[in-house]
Amino acid sequence: MKEVLVVANRTLGGAKLLEAVRTRAAAGDVRFRLVVPQSKPSAGLVIYDEAVRESAQVRVDLALSAVSAEGIEATGEVGDGDPFLATMDAVAQRRPDEIIVSTHPASHSGWLRRDLIERIQNATGLPVEHVVVDLEHETLPFSVTLVLANKTSSGEELLEHLQEQAARGGQHLFIAVVPQADGSGHGPAEARARLAKMLDRLAGAGLLSSGMIGDPDPYTAAINALELFRVDDVVISTLPGERSGWLRSNLIERVRGATSARVEHVVVDPQATTTTAAPAA
Repeated sequence: MKEVLVVANRTLGGAKLLEAVRTRAAAGDVRFRLVVPQSKPSAGLVIYDEAVRESAQVRVDLALSAVSAEGIEATGEVGDGDPFLATMDAVAQRRPDEIIVSTHPASHSGWLRRDLIERIQNATGLPVEHVVVDLEHETLPFSVTLVLANKTSSGEELLEHLQEQAARGGQHLFIAVVPQADGSGHGPAEARARLAKMLDRLAGAGLLSSGMIGDPDPYTAAINALELFRVDDVVISTLPGERSGWLRSNLIERVRGATSARVEHVVVDPQATTTTAAPAA
């Protein structure tokens, strides 16, 4: 069986890349191996290696779920932060027959400024197809919602709100981000447990999702995710009123001021059964 190595990061989901994969899949007797190099966000005083790796893993998970729904056989992995080294590692391990490299247009691509395509061709001798994905002018075949939550991550109100979003039609992907710490001192282990429980609930509701733990500061966690992923809207889940440190720090307004994406605030109150959602003006 022919194996095609696909190297991509922020251009995953682009129409031209999906077309290239579908064309090869239609020919039959082919499987795909996806490699997503790690990329570091620019926000935050400290860059958490675990969060950097998990943001790449989110891309792998969602991409594999999307192509699997079309009956396309694929596996994937997170690669080295250097896209050339990530490609070389995968070539050494998998010995593919062909490589597809997806990048932004030349004016926005750090990969092309480093002559990535030519370097891979010269180093491997394999056929390399370069697919240019212009996300600024393309409409993705799915909607992406970033969900920022912590203590309320398993709240029924939040789940109901996300189900309502998914029911609006079209394919919908959810990216959950749980900050690593809060004022009460909970750390990465507790954040990971909350994330796992949240993803289990989303999967149980039939929602296509993946997630990561983020920077301890919820604003920085949101900004990093907005930089790493192209999203259509953001859902921030908090406790009510003064019980929420996020609201006391004006988190909702600060995130709205930092993105053109729609931002919704969902209040999760363990003592109530209703959902309060405040869409952006």
